[in-house]
Amino acid sequence: MSDDLLLIQRILQGDAVAYEEIVRNYQQRLYNTMFHILGSKEDAEDVVQESFVQAYLKLATFQGNSAFYTWLYRISFNIAISHRRRRKKVHSIDQVRDDIGSEPVDQGNGPAHRMEQQESIRQVHAALTKLSEEHRDVLVLRELEGMDYDRIADVLELPVGTVRSRLHRARTHLKECLETMIAQSERGTL
Repeated sequence: MSDDLLLIQRILQGDAVAYEEIVRNYQQRLYNTMFHILGSKEDAEDVVQESFVQAYLKLATFQGNSAFYTWLYRISFNIAISHRRRRKKVHSIDQVRDDIGSEPVDQGNGPAHRMEQQESIRQVHAALTKLSEEHRDVLVLRELEGMDYDRIADVLELPVGTVRSRLHRARTHLKECLETMIAQSERGTL
């Protein structure tokens, strides 16, 4: 029996410490994924918090047919979809920059290298926001979460062929967005 299943049994028997352990185990990973999907720290925090509440309320329905994180992620993903529908799209570049915040950088390199890294990270984040939600979702799950096609299909409740197709289109569109942004940056028009 997996560690998660043992924790779930303890939680169902009323052990609050076991639930705290589940939250500690998955909170940061879930937050990182939701941040990339939603593009906002505050939205990601709200969705993660609501996800853990819903998971706690629905824990007795977890059947163990998939990994606990997959089940938790599906709850979180559905909450994120609802959240996206309720909020307005952000069009301000300043707001996107505020939402993205600062990224950790390697302190071993000089300032010019760090500035280049920060600019690259900013461009990737900005390009991700230009993708459609369905393309961003599949790209985040594959590239940032490292999920295989079958698991992505399970989480998004899509056929594997659709996952492959969306991923291909997402990568193509991301590449095009980045090329455009780089060209504009080089011309000084960004």
